[in-house]
Amino acid sequence: MHIVIAGGSGFIGKKIQKFLLGNGHQVTILTRNPNKTNQTRGLSAVEWLQKDSRPEKELKEVDAIINLAGESINGLRWTNKKKYEIVHSRMTATNEIVRMMNELHPKPQVLINASAIGYYGMSKTQEFTEVNNDEAPDFLATVVRKWENAAAKARNTGTRVVFARFGLVLGNGGALPLMLLPYKMKIGGTIGTGEQWVSWIHVEDVVRMLYFAILHKEIEGPLNVTAPNPVTMRQFGKAISSVMHSPHWLPVPSWILKLGLGEMSSMLLEGQKVIPEKSLRYDFKFHFPQLERALEEIVYT
Repeated sequence: MHIVIAGGSGFIGKKIQKFLLGNGHQVTILTRNPNKTNQTRGLSAVEWLQKDSRPEKELKEVDAIINLAGESINGLRWTNKKKYEIVHSRMTATNEIVRMMNELHPKPQVLINASAIGYYGMSKTQEFTEVNNDEAPDFLATVVRKWENAAAKARNTGTRVVFARFGLVLGNGGALPLMLLPYKMKIGGTIGTGEQWVSWIHVEDVVRMLYFAILHKEIEGPLNVTAPNPVTMRQFGKAISSVMHSPHWLPVPSWILKLGLGEMSSMLLEGQKVIPEKSLRYDFKFHFPQLERALEEIVYT
């Protein structure tokens, strides 16, 4: 297959590149600077999101598009400028992909558009699957709804659209290295109350699940990209402690995070219990269904 990736230079994008190339597929990266892409056998790069770029003129026989492009939600405080970039970057990239798809002939069979479990809002008691569609009022939920609505316009081209709602992706990139740091310093402990849910997934299972969604035409719409066994933040910390043989003793009070991170602290202090019902229904096989095994693979390999 010929698979196009937007946002292919990030933590998840690089993993997907490697997986697809290893399975003999042709991969094209959409990038602002194609010259920075190490073009090897099966891998090419096409310019996009520049003033005169028209990527559709260089793309031939595209089977699938994976859109991971967007400003990271991680970092320090969500200033008004940061919030603008989070929304604007996602909308700009997704709108360009839909425009591009309208010009492609033949049309791609599927668009896998990144999304997030933030769609569901925050809850300590409710369990969420893909059928939940209540509109949560917080910032992340609003961002995700706008993002998915933009991607949904690709359906007008006859293309199947999947909203890949990512949970906390565990690997040697993303948020996990920062979460491991206190345990490396022997000062790890529970964040906030410890009762908030963490819906996580190993990056290897992320890559395999997205590929699974490309291959399985019956998968459409929301897809929870999480492991089947979410844990509380307290359990998450204790699992890190066990794997790293480091004490779990120094709590981080909620007020400290709120003071330091402002609204962004909600990502750590609140959460949602998300079940990947659709993947389980279609018999996707998780390599890392349990948290400790996932952490062991990341920490020791």
